[in-house]
Amino acid sequence: MTEKKRIRDKLFPEGGKIRTILRIANRFIQSMFNIKFLRKIKQKANEKGWNYALKELKIYLINGEFSTSQDDIYQIWIAKNEPNEEELLKQKNTQFQFMPKISVIVPMYNTPVNFFEELINCLINQTYSNWELCLADGSPEKNEKIEQICNKDQRIKYKFLNENKGIAQNTNEALNMTTGQFIALLDHDDLLAEFALYEVVKYINENPDVDFIYSDEDKFEKIDGRRYNPYFKSDFAPDTLRANNYICHFSILKKGLMDKLGGFRSEYDGAQDYDLFLRMSETTNKIAHISKILYHWRVHEKSTSKSGGTAKPYAYDAGIKALQDHIDRLNLKGKVKHGNTLGTYKIDYEVIGNPKVSIVIPNKDYISTLRVCLKSIKKLTTYKNYEIIVVENNSEENETFEYYKEIDNIDNIKVVYYPEKGFNYSKIINFGVQNSQGEYIIQLNNDTKLLTPNWIEEMLGFAQREDVGAVGVELFYPDNTIQHAGIIIGIGGIAGHVFKNLPRERHGYFSKDAMIQNLSAVTAACIMTKKSIYDEVGYMDEGFKVAFNDVDFCLKIREKGKLIVYDPYVQFTHYESKSRGFEDTPEKQIRFKSEIDRFDERWKCFLDKGDPYYNKNLRLDNDQYAIKAECVDDK
Repeated sequence: MTEKKRIRDKLFPEGGKIRTILRIANRFIQSMFNIKFLRKIKQKANEKGWNYALKELKIYLINGEFSTSQDDIYQIWIAKNEPNEEELLKQKNTQFQFMPKISVIVPMYNTPVNFFEELINCLINQTYSNWELCLADGSPEKNEKIEQICNKDQRIKYKFLNENKGIAQNTNEALNMTTGQFIALLDHDDLLAEFALYEVVKYINENPDVDFIYSDEDKFEKIDGRRYNPYFKSDFAPDTLRANNYICHFSILKKGLMDKLGGFRSEYDGAQDYDLFLRMSETTNKIAHISKILYHWRVHEKSTSKSGGTAKPYAYDAGIKALQDHIDRLNLKGKVKHGNTLGTYKIDYEVIGNPKVSIVIPNKDYISTLRVCLKSIKKLTTYKNYEIIVVENNSEENETFEYYKEIDNIDNIKVVYYPEKGFNYSKIINFGVQNSQGEYIIQLNNDTKLLTPNWIEEMLGFAQREDVGAVGVELFYPDNTIQHAGIIIGIGGIAGHVFKNLPRERHGYFSKDAMIQNLSAVTAACIMTKKSIYDEVGYMDEGFKVAFNDVDFCLKIREKGKLIVYDPYVQFTHYESKSRGFEDTPEKQIRFKSEIDRFDERWKCFLDKGDPYYNKNLRLDNDQYAIKAECVDDK
């Protein structure tokens, strides 16, 4: 030990307050001049807000390290799930039965040479070799370095256009150069994973009738090359696509499909790919999703990924036009507008006719809770043709029955008396539906408070569509955190709500809580369904007395080929199960276990395969769309 260190330890002993303060100060000074550190803090702020980022900074200053972030977990995921050098070599030596030529098309405009060289190298290094790269350059002047780089490989076709025809027509010029059986879309400043084309061709060989393929993606910055913010997407979902161009990158179309679509259209410049995907969805249902990160979206000052979309605001207006024209072609009556978050859209569907809606509300005592629910409906609801069916279920308090006398047959309210003893939610709902007169049914919990005036019109807009079977909503706890933003099958073992306890002012994974989506299930605390659907699926299964009856109901609807829609533009406060209580007795726990077993037996195949609206790379023991750190099976 040096004399200097001995004196320091005597004056400022290890573990002492002054020593700790000095260490924190030293870390703070060093970190403020560390670009990587500052970028990490900013990324944490982007992920979860500045309060979270400042807490993480405090942890670092005290302990010398951050808590494990999703970004750090993603680095572990990359190491465990992406092919190593030996596997890449094996891919290069693979001979598929069908070896289609993949034509990669890239429109160019003032492409930075360093970006371009990296793009060319990522193609040359692909583990699948039967490809061609078709480049259409709309830059104002030729760049000799660009042309020299193109000479690296004979599979590269380069055309200088002498003019900028706009993104759509520049892309069509590249498209006209193609000779392959499949067309792949790539931006001039982004990169493909080395194994991207291999995975595409592998999938085509396994599914030869596929027309359209898309993949997962992430972002990267050249400064440190670190990949982050992976987007692990759902399988194809039409309402999700109409809310946001979640397909985006990496997209491959069969040449015959592209010919049928007629390429890209200039009137949608900025959203020309979105227009293409929407028209594609009208033309084929042979749409596939590869749950692998095949595309790396470069983050730089002029990119949409860097600015959060503000660099290209015209693109979102073009997206509105593309989406409006899409629903017009489908004869869906509605008006498109911007959604809750940048880059998302909302369709206000027209209500066709004036159908009667029956709101079925089970109730047992707790009249103060029911009163809040009914009062909010009466005060806010703008739709007029509705009835409320209060299903009385074994109440015990005189006050309850006095209240029923006050409300029965007044203001569209009817009280019906469930004849059996005990609690069976499915039976109670079925009884209420059978005593209703509406063409559409809303199941609604008594412990809810309406927050959205046009809720019935909003839900009817979806429920009236032939392809939709049920519509669910967003629910908040009284403390303004999320209680329900959709259900994922498999979370928690059987099924669970996502984004639970997320503060209302923050958004979850890629703002999924804030945008309309197709999901496998939604909670029956508030769900709208055509009355005819109950007959079609056999009503709610009365074997599920308390738990999973709504999930089972939704999955039966999905079996009939109908969509489930989650609509966050309808919102309630949900006080959750006040009147029923919790699973806190041996009898209730035995019943709950039997319902788990019943669900597991009925939907085992679905559980084993995984929810198509939830990526296999995401955890099932977490409801916030957290990334799995372990290796993911290639199902």
